[in-house]
Amino acid sequence: MKIAAFKMKLYPGNEAEYLKRHQEIWPKLANLLKENGVYDYSIFLDPETLDLFAIQKQLDHFDEVSLRADPIMKEWWAYMKDLMETNSDNSPVSVGLKEVFYLP
Repeated sequence: MKIAAFKMKLYPGNEAEYLKRHQEIWPKLANLLKENGVYDYSIFLDPETLDLFAIQKQLDHFDEVSLRADPIMKEWWAYMKDLMETNSDNSPVSVGLKEVFYLP
């Protein structure tokens, strides 16, 4: 098992729409994440900076390469690109975060 934490950036004025789209997460996307080893995933918003902080728990068989290449994932990225900073392939700009404390 692995825990990945990363941050992304929301464009101003998109807080409500970002929340709405995630409350209506596509079942096919949720299934894809689970099939590729993501078993627990949370995203938090800092309303002052519009930084999104994500925590993703991954099983040993987590397959980031397959996940990023999947048409469902690419469709989701295209759907979200108007709300947040993205790369040229529409994937969110994300910065990995270093764990500095853990209390089991």
